[in-house]
Amino acid sequence: MDIQSSARACKKAAILMSALSAQTKDNALQQIFAAIKQNQNLITTENEKDIEQAQKDNLKAPLLKRLKFDQSKIGDVCDGIQSLIQLADPVGKTLNAIELDLGLELYRVSRPIGVIGVIFESRPDALVQIAALCLKSGNAVLVKGGSEAIHTNRILACFIHDTGVNAGLPQGWLALIETRSDVRHMLKLDGLIDLIIPRGSNEFVRYIMDNTVIPVLGHADGICHVYIDRFADLKMAVNLSVDSKCQYVSVCNAAETILVHETVAEDLLPDLKTELEKHFVKILGCEKTRDVIDVPPATKEDWKTEYLDLIVSIKVVACLEDGLDHINEYGSGHTDVIVTADKKRALYFMDHADTADAFWNCSSRFADGFRFGLGAEVGISTNKIHARGPVGLEGLMIYQWRLIGNGHMVADYSGDNAKSFTHTTLNTSFK
Repeated sequence: MDIQSSARACKKAAILMSALSAQTKDNALQQIFAAIKQNQNLITTENEKDIEQAQKDNLKAPLLKRLKFDQSKIGDVCDGIQSLIQLADPVGKTLNAIELDLGLELYRVSRPIGVIGVIFESRPDALVQIAALCLKSGNAVLVKGGSEAIHTNRILACFIHDTGVNAGLPQGWLALIETRSDVRHMLKLDGLIDLIIPRGSNEFVRYIMDNTVIPVLGHADGICHVYIDRFADLKMAVNLSVDSKCQYVSVCNAAETILVHETVAEDLLPDLKTELEKHFVKILGCEKTRDVIDVPPATKEDWKTEYLDLIVSIKVVACLEDGLDHINEYGSGHTDVIVTADKKRALYFMDHADTADAFWNCSSRFADGFRFGLGAEVGISTNKIHARGPVGLEGLMIYQWRLIGNGHMVADYSGDNAKSFTHTTLNTSFK
């Protein structure tokens, strides 16, 4: 099926998806969970084909790590599906209700967006997360995975779509597209696709944003910071820096720059260097950092680089405000951390950091839909409208205004004898 036909099928399916019962959707998720579990060996065999080809093609190590979809990764995505099943149905919630006049009631009710187009690189687990989130939220989904994961994506898309249809979902609710030309065509389908979520490199996301009129939700970079304040517990600061950088380096919520208040630099930096080097991290430092520890110099380019690798840049700053200035100039608005024992300074940091996720005394790696209790995430958004941070079910919802009257006419509310609106808040739900 060509891209336009797939998108049309998704558009048709989206109408039916939006009206499915919670029970139907949760049963479909349960059946998909079982199908993935039962076919683990087939899925990992297909993934091994992708890994083998990627190694021949000299795929970069971080991308190769993301490409791997072994039993551990399968276990993680299945946990995510189960977590989604436990969440309440996001569709049909009354967000607010107002009585405009006696017998004239206005409700704002949550509804699915419609057709979600998701473009991602390398990670087959993203396909499962995306499909499950779109299903639970009543959206149809058009997915484009990286060519390096073609075998894994094909088998996953087949199992997920067909299992869903057998469980009562409409035919065509999920479609997989595979070529770059499909992506170019996809970006022009503003009459069929309601939202595009790109997941990939800065260059890739910028290309998507610059070449479509379809709304785009996503982030171009994951340049995350850990700022170590002068009132930080230094042992905690070292531990959190190491976890933020090293726990999983090839993801967007891994720290790329560590900022250190100058009053603690001499005490902190030697221990930080020792612990980072235990994890084979290459450290680049500003001039003041290099006065304390022996590391290669960091350049201005390093402050705006998402390494996705065992590399970190360190900068010593004179004060909290200087740290925030650095974050707001070079950060990507993804996740930024302050380590401090001073609550007032932590709140100041959160209020002044232009970021989707502002953390106090915890690792940047917590910026994740599953860890946030969202079940999973379709992506991370650094946008300032609609959804921000890890995008779970709520980020895939919009709303519909529903007005219920009893023969009410606008003519009665205009002119010399116009009736007045009451505009009274109601504590009832639309049913």
